[in-house]
Amino acid sequence: MKLRIEKAIYGGNGLARMTEGEQAGKAVFVPFALPGEVVDAGVRASKKGFSEAELLSVLEPAPERVVAPCRHFGVCGGCQYQHAAYEAQLAMKRGILRETLERAGVRQLPEITVHSAASWHYRNRIRLRCENNRLGYNRRGSHVFLPIAECPIAAPLLWQAAQTLMELPLEGIAEVELFTDASESKLQLTLLAAKPIASQRLARLSEALQAKVPQLIGASVVQADRDQRGHRGQPDESVEGHVAAQWGEPSLPYAAAGQSYRVQAGGFFQVNRFLIDTMVSLVTADRSGQHAWDLYAGAGLFTAALMPRFAQVTAVEIGEASFRELSSLVTAPHRALRATTAEFLRRGKLQTPDLVVVDPPRAGLGAEVVERLGALQARQIVYVSCDPATFSRDAAGLLQSGYTLAELHLVDMFPQTFHLETVTVFER
Repeated sequence: MKLRIEKAIYGGNGLARMTEGEQAGKAVFVPFALPGEVVDAGVRASKKGFSEAELLSVLEPAPERVVAPCRHFGVCGGCQYQHAAYEAQLAMKRGILRETLERAGVRQLPEITVHSAASWHYRNRIRLRCENNRLGYNRRGSHVFLPIAECPIAAPLLWQAAQTLMELPLEGIAEVELFTDASESKLQLTLLAAKPIASQRLARLSEALQAKVPQLIGASVVQADRDQRGHRGQPDESVEGHVAAQWGEPSLPYAAAGQSYRVQAGGFFQVNRFLIDTMVSLVTADRSGQHAWDLYAGAGLFTAALMPRFAQVTAVEIGEASFRELSSLVTAPHRALRATTAEFLRRGKLQTPDLVVVDPPRAGLGAEVVERLGALQARQIVYVSCDPATFSRDAAGLLQSGYTLAELHLVDMFPQTFHLETVTVFER
């Protein structure tokens, strides 16, 4: 079936429409196709309002099409945009963000300011499945294991460590998480296992890895609680659970935005090592005052930057590992509270802060939190989002409660993928 791609849509697909027969005008989602291209596609699933297709060939390629550098691209579920020049990726994401907001009724938008950095080797953390002593990701659109031989979006140290691990015995290990700092000077290993792994075995494995990768400073075995997702709810980025065995340092020191953090096994931290400072500076900017809230605070990335600027910062986090890190960071008169944001906002009379920072998981704030924040009437809300659909829904609610959208920043924390991060300033 010959199709012309109209535009890029969230999720990594190109949107086209059928031109012939009874289904003329029906939307077709085509992966790995760029706006303006003419492609040959085959329908693999037909739904009520749209069809899903597979790209068979590109008949008229867009000028922005490039050769993907990774041998696994198209089969691996990790990346969706390696076939597009980086400027084209940014343009597609900007268009998707604007259209998603407008569809939610948010129409009077400020200029979308785009922030980007190096588009390869940016990830400071990768989480890999383990089968038959091979490491890999999921195949695209499935939970089928795909062994991999390279990952060019990962920091080089992470892939060096992964290659070394595959030379060591990994029986009984379901997943491996590797985390490094911005300069790749330190490495943390977390093993995810359904059954206990003895401390002696962890020590042998860690020492063997350290012999070839001397940056390794600590390793842990985490028994994952599948009912408690990490701060972001992204299984490829972090996991909550209890540490069942430990070797070396229990946390990795991470310097970012002029602050020092300690990230424990299972804790959440922003994944793009090149843009963390930019993200923090956008959130804090020149803001100061008496009282600020950092909701969904994680390990305290924004809390640490806010504490010198405000007389009191209240940081709220529910994740166990993240809250441990947050508690060690926060000192009086500032406060760290373990609660969900909704639980915190349901408490008795709360003094209205000068600033509220929210950084929710992909599900967004939700109706209750939006309503309570709207009633609170803080002067400024800075909303950090990793999902344009849930952000647009929440933004519409905040605007209805009397806020205006003052700044809109697109921070490309996930190059080569359809994911995008936004930092938005609401004022009243």
